[in-house]
Amino acid sequence: MDKYKILGILATLTATTIYGLNHTIAKVIMPTHIGAFGFVQLRLVGAGLIFFILSLFVKKQKIETADYIRLFFAALLGMCINMLMFFKGLELSTPINSSVMITLTPIMVLVLSYIFLNERINYLKILGIILGFAGAITLIVYGKKVALNAPNTLLGNIMFFINATAFAAYLVLSKPLTEKYNTIILMKWMFLIGFVLSLPVTLAEFKNVQWQTLPYDVIWRMLYVVIGTTFLTYSLNMFALKHIPPSTIGAFIYLQPLIAIIYAVSTGNDSLDAVKIIAILLVFSGVYFATTKIKKTP
Repeated sequence: MDKYKILGILATLTATTIYGLNHTIAKVIMPTHIGAFGFVQLRLVGAGLIFFILSLFVKKQKIETADYIRLFFAALLGMCINMLMFFKGLELSTPINSSVMITLTPIMVLVLSYIFLNERINYLKILGIILGFAGAITLIVYGKKVALNAPNTLLGNIMFFINATAFAAYLVLSKPLTEKYNTIILMKWMFLIGFVLSLPVTLAEFKNVQWQTLPYDVIWRMLYVVIGTTFLTYSLNMFALKHIPPSTIGAFIYLQPLIAIIYAVSTGNDSLDAVKIIAILLVFSGVYFATTKIKKTP
């Protein structure tokens, strides 16, 4: 195997591992040290500054007037609704629930692509959509209403569903932009727009953080989310895209819940039960069928 392909796979595996651990690492410090919405502002400011600094070293690009609306709604969905729903859901629910629900993203991409891009859906994909939604509904309706450090798992799981839907819509909406503009330039503007749109919701919790008295254990977790989960994972995935197919990178989403489950259970921050196992099997089956291509007979 080509060494760059190996490096691409290792980069994707590293990014997936960072994502998988993030569900528990971020969860532990909410809401005691920082509220969910305050965490979103920290992420938008921190990663936004990194992308802004990097943009100084790349070729300048002017966003065409016709793309402003698409850019605005992509930022609204990806950097505003997506982040707000994920972190608030994580504060209210559990790390395992969040890692399972996030795997619905490929299914939501499929549904939205069918609605807005007129992409065809075969019977296997329809089966996948049904199974995926069945898994999500199982987790939302039959999951424990209160769990360890999870005061309202029902509402949290609903927010995870909105998060997955918003992120899927963001992917569909932003795809044409990624083909026209430099990634760093796009991220700079999207994070700026996301920051402005989220500010009325996030400012109060951000100001309430006792920055001077934060213990080291909290600081490294915040840095992990800003640098690792936001900036580093994006950079690793961009490197991987140059050397391996997008479908290979997408397949690694199946590992994220497994990593999250192992880490959450081993650290005592979550536990498995029958409902979660059934939901995991349904969602995994749904994603498998939704992303399976039917081979054409010669």
